[in-house]
Amino acid sequence: MLGDDAELTAAVLAAQDGNETAFRTVYRSVHPRLLGYVRTLVGDPDAEDVASEAWLQIARDLDRFSGDADRFRGWAARIARNRALDHIRMRGRRPAIGGDETELTGRAAESDTAGEAMESLATDHTLSLIARLPQDQAEAVVLRVVVGLDAKTAAETLGKRPGAVRTAAHRGLKRLAELLGEDPESSGGLDGLPPQREPRGRAVTSASVTQSVARTQKDM
Repeated sequence: MLGDDAELTAAVLAAQDGNETAFRTVYRSVHPRLLGYVRTLVGDPDAEDVASEAWLQIARDLDRFSGDADRFRGWAARIARNRALDHIRMRGRRPAIGGDETELTGRAAESDTAGEAMESLATDHTLSLIARLPQDQAEAVVLRVVVGLDAKTAAETLGKRPGAVRTAAHRGLKRLAELLGEDPESSGGLDGLPPQREPRGRAVTSASVTQSVARTQKDM
């Protein structure tokens, strides 16, 4: 197990025992990538609120989780996806962010390699471009590359076969590479994950979530 994964696994176990500092470690480790995933589903205006709802459920159900860091990321992503889909159902449709899918087709890319696209995925701007992919491709790309799930865990999150997720991710990355090759704003997208943002409005913080954890565990 890699160092970061070992640290996250240990933090999850400690958080399940009621350690609030450990839960904050889990939150800081997972939240930026989880928020990026939610953004591709619901758009920027609602992403913080939906992610906050997901973290409240994660805190409430943490005792039921069993597994290592990778399984935790998949479990958290599945909760976030369910909250996002509930939000979309209430609103009526998935948002169109910054354009439509037709802009991704028929373009000659400066590079035909998906690898260069992968390097740029974690910036705010590029996440908005991913959201313009067909939803199956957008989700597969973010879960595999941004959240960091393997094909099996991503498939469990989406309720699909691993092969279908690999295919969707491959197609999404290929289309994204085309779009990035044409996009003048994409040149600065190699700086890693976006900084963690403090939730707005009714959004929760890791501290407020850990209080929920403590109360939940005390009541059980």
